[in-house]
Amino acid sequence: MTASPDRPERPVLRESLATPEGKSRYVRRLFSTIADRYDLITVLLSYGQDRRWKQRLIALADVGAGTRALDLACGTGDITFHLSERGARAIGLDITPRMVDLAAHKPARPSASFLVGDMMALPFGASGFDLVTTGYGIRNVPVLRQAIREIHRVLKPGGVFLSLDFNRPSNGLVRGVYLSYLTIVGSALGFVLHRDPDTYRYIPESIRRYPGATAVCGIVREEGFATCEAIPVLGGLMAIHRARK
Repeated sequence: MTASPDRPERPVLRESLATPEGKSRYVRRLFSTIADRYDLITVLLSYGQDRRWKQRLIALADVGAGTRALDLACGTGDITFHLSERGARAIGLDITPRMVDLAAHKPARPSASFLVGDMMALPFGASGFDLVTTGYGIRNVPVLRQAIREIHRVLKPGGVFLSLDFNRPSNGLVRGVYLSYLTIVGSALGFVLHRDPDTYRYIPESIRRYPGATAVCGIVREEGFATCEAIPVLGGLMAIHRARK
């Protein structure tokens, strides 16, 4: 019997994500495993569109010389480096040490700082940044509201928060097709790259549990942001959130 695309396919994954503590442990292990292939997998899953989506996010940031920017869940540093290229004083933060090491040692990149840290407990004082960005970050935090609260805390009044991530389509049919696609492709890539088809099944499972772009904007406003808009990407299968403190 085939599992419904709206239901977890593997009990171990479902159980791991059932609590914040379990999700934290699972996500840390997962990203440590995939760090050295992270750049490749983002290209393959997006059919090469990932860079264009990130450039769209950067264009919305309106970065200028001296902008103090914090890029959360920075991975290997794509967004962080884009910010630096435009004159920002950019810091990239990621919870996975290997990601931070790969970013810090990328050759021929503009100057940027990187550190290991948790988005739910940022190691910075209040109101220190003009801009906070994240690519595929807020969907992965164990407690979304706590991460949004921390982002609000470190932003200056009038500061901007930008987030690029998968969306959870509200239409059941569209959602089913979307999650089935991600499950099939993710399973194939997991087997080819890691000899474990479960590796990238986390992505559709995390989307099943994600509140969706509109609901995230509601949380953002509840946590003190003055404005929030969800900008559809790829026909609404992805979204960029833009919020102002």
